Amino acid sequence: MSTENEGNAVPPAPSAPPVPVDAPAASAQGAVSDGGVPTTPLPPLPQGPPGHAGQAPGPAPAEGPQAHGQGPAPHHSYGTPAPDGSWPPPAHGDAGGAGGAGGGWGASYQPPAPKRSGRGGLIAAVLVAALVAGGVGGGIGYTLAKDNDGQGSTTISATDSSASQVKRSAGTIAGVAARALPSTVTIEAESSSGEGGTGTGFVFDTQGHIVTNNHVVADAVDGGKLTATFPDGRKYDAEIVGHAQGYDVAVIKLKNAPSDLKPLSLGDSDKVAVGDETIAIGAPFGLSNTVTTGIISAKNRPVASSDGSSSSKASYMSALQTDASINPGNSGGPLLSASGAVIGINSAIQSTNSGGFGSGQSGSIGLGFAIPINQAKYVAQQLIKTGKPVYAKIGASVSLEDSTDGAKITDQGAAGAAAVESGGPAAKAGLKPGDVITRLDGSVVDSGPTLIGEIWTHKPGDKVTVTYQRGGQDHTVDLTLGSRVGDN
Repeated sequence: MSTENEGNAVPPAPSAPPVPVDAPAASAQGAVSDGGVPTTPLPPLPQGPPGHAGQAPGPAPAEGPQAHGQGPAPHHSYGTPAPDGSWPPPAHGDAGGAGGAGGGWGASYQPPAPKRSGRGGLIAAVLVAALVAGGVGGGIGYTLAKDNDGQGSTTISATDSSASQVKRSAGTIAGVAARALPSTVTIEAESSSGEGGTGTGFVFDTQGHIVTNNHVVADAVDGGKLTATFPDGRKYDAEIVGHAQGYDVAVIKLKNAPSDLKPLSLGDSDKVAVGDETIAIGAPFGLSNTVTTGIISAKNRPVASSDGSSSSKASYMSALQTDASINPGNSGGPLLSASGAVIGINSAIQSTNSGGFGSGQSGSIGLGFAIPINQAKYVAQQLIKTGKPVYAKIGASVSLEDSTDGAKITDQGAAGAAAVESGGPAAKAGLKPGDVITRLDGSVVDSGPTLIGEIWTHKPGDKVTVTYQRGGQDHTVDLTLGSRVGDN
């Protein structure tokens, strides 16, 4: 297993600073995901072939093969659509040092591309160094205090043996954490070849279903191994029930699940407001059961992410943005409201291209992204029911070029197919090649990827209002979204 896995045990801090040694290089395969995967606003789109609206175009960087949850990496450019027009087309990730610039879709300012944090982790040597630094600091503090003893200090230290018995009210962060932590798990995914990483998940129902990110469990999809560990130390083998690459959502099920499971309460992500307090739970850099806090910084943030591998596929979301500290390993963990209800699944982070602690993995800069729970709940229920994801679509191929003008329907679809699917929703609504979609149900659409993210916030069969430009004139039409089953 990769030394960068978050699941690696943290070695004890030595009593004295260790002799410096060369730390192994960490292959940072970043992705735009928070909790186990670095995330960030959608990176700039490459000047490439069209993508299918409602079907994911080329991928953005995510956690790398070493561990889909192992820390962020540089952003990458989107790839070209698959020859057969299937979703999603291959893309180049920003993993392991291969990076490009990434930023908010259609924004004039292009920040670095997001990275997935679902499975990142510092290598053992680096963790030791961090612990040693803390140990040395503590030792110096003790020495200084000892040297000052008996020199006239009037400071009195009170011993509170009952401190551990203090009760926190249910509305405090400590109270929310105490209730939520027992229903979260640290997930370790290992491929048949021994590669893997660490992420997070939370109890979805009493039958043993755990919801997490697709990129957290991706290594274990084909004959790999999955385990889930609760904060009290109980560890269970698990199996994948279903996974959705495009949504970056997966459901696993505990084998021999205990009878005392307590599912976390699900909130309403549509009612979340900018400024609301948030609490994130996860295993950043393998440090399980970590709680961080912040606020909702923005809503409906277009974000794309991928694992950064040459065959990676893109995940799209209209995300909740939070400044709660999210790092590699938080991926798949719950983003809670102040009352303790799940409002999102931590999935990606915006990060700088420079690595953290010399490992090549970057940490939180206060830009984390979560999949809204209303969308994730629908996806999880579909996966539990059929094992396959269902995507909404309009049946038209759109350009993936970076733009602020809208999503342009291309003249030709992928692999020579028609740009507007015959008999599809777009065709029935009268849309044609060359039309530029600028709004979907009132939400501004500034690019193809943004349109895809907006479409996927809906369900097949939903009626939406589309505003588009043709010949310099604005037109508005209603259409009913179609459906596509599976990621291929």
